[in-house]
Amino acid sequence: MSDKTISSAVIIGAGIFGVSTAVQLLRRGVSVTLVNDGPVANGASGRSLSWLNSARMRSNPYHLLRMAGIDRYRTLASRIGPVDWLRFDGGLTWDADDATNEIAAAYAHEVSLAYDAQHLTPGDVDKWTPGVDATAITGNSAIFNPGEGWVDLPSLIDLLLADVTALGGTLVTTEGSASVIVENDRAAGVQTTAGVRHMADAVLIATGPAVPAMAAELGATILDGTPVALLLTTKPIDHPLKAVLNTPRVAVRPTPDGAFVIDADWAADEVVTHADGAYEVKDTTVSGLLAEASKVLSGHPKLELASYAAGRKPIPADGDPVLGALPTVPGCHVAFSHSGATLGLIVGELTAYEMATGQRHPLLETFRPERFSA
Repeated sequence: MSDKTISSAVIIGAGIFGVSTAVQLLRRGVSVTLVNDGPVANGASGRSLSWLNSARMRSNPYHLLRMAGIDRYRTLASRIGPVDWLRFDGGLTWDADDATNEIAAAYAHEVSLAYDAQHLTPGDVDKWTPGVDATAITGNSAIFNPGEGWVDLPSLIDLLLADVTALGGTLVTTEGSASVIVENDRAAGVQTTAGVRHMADAVLIATGPAVPAMAAELGATILDGTPVALLLTTKPIDHPLKAVLNTPRVAVRPTPDGAFVIDADWAADEVVTHADGAYEVKDTTVSGLLAEASKVLSGHPKLELASYAAGRKPIPADGDPVLGALPTVPGCHVAFSHSGATLGLIVGELTAYEMATGQRHPLLETFRPERFSA
C-alpha cells in the first residue's frame, strides 16, 4: 500500500541529490521529471573528491546523518557486487605540526562515538594502508579510519539514471535552467528558459551552489558559504595507494582507472574568477598541487595532469546541510550541502519520503531551511 500524498514531482538539478531523490520518488509510485541545464553531473557532482566519511568533530545529528549515508552505500555495494567506482579501503588523515594540530582530540572524539579509528605513528602507517610516504606525516601521528571509502559520483549517477529510466522517469537536459512556478501560494511546477512548463504537485531544488539564490527568489533565506573549488585528475599511474588521504597540504584519492584526483583549499584560493563567471587556473597552482600530492605518496611518483575542473562548491554558511521544505512556499523542497557524496543516497531517500508523504523525518529536523530565518 502506498503512503504517497502526491502523484507527481519535478526536480531541478541532475547531480547526486536530484537523481537519488528521483529514484526514490519513482519507487514510491510518484511520477518524476528531472530537469538539468545540460548534461547530468555537470555541476559540483562532477568535480567532487567524494570521500565517504564522518571523520573528525561535528554535531551528533550531522554525524548520525552521515553514518546513515555510509550505511546506504554498503547496502548498495552488497546489492550490485564489486565495482571499481565504489571502494571502502579506508581514509588516512594528519595535521600540521603546529598549534592547529587536533589529531589527538579528533581520535578521542571518534573513539567516543565508536567510529572505527586507529591512532598511528608514522612507522605504523604502512601496516594499515599502503602507498603513503610516512616521512611526510607531520605532527608525529595520524588517524586511519578503516571503514571510510570513496565513490566516483558520475558512475553512481549513471547507475541511478538507469533506474530512473527503467521506472518511467523523464530526464530533460535541453531546455536550459529552470525556475519554480508558484500558483495559489504553493509550488506548482517549473518553467525552463526554453519556455516549457512542467507542472507537478511538488518541486525539489537540487542545484548545488545555486540553491540559496533560487530560494531567495521564493522569499526564503539560506545563508551561503559557497567557495570556489578546484579538482585535478592525473593521468593513470601504477601505484599502491588505496585509501583516501586528507593532509594539511593536499587531499588525494584513487580513481577507477588508476589515476588520482587531488584538491586543496590553498589551491582553490588561487583560482581567479573573472567578471563573466569564467575561472582561470594558474599553471603554478597545477604544478604545485601535483608536487604536493607526489610528496605524500610512496616513491614520490611523477604525476601528470590529465584534466582539471574549477567551480563553486556548495557549502551552507554554518556548514550543516539544508534539507526540507521551504517555509515560504509549500510544496517546494531544497537539498543543499557540502557532503554531497557521503549524503547522496540518504538525502535522496529522506527527501523523497518527505515529498511523497508530507511528513517531516526526525533525522532532518536540525537541517531545516527555516533555521536561517528563525
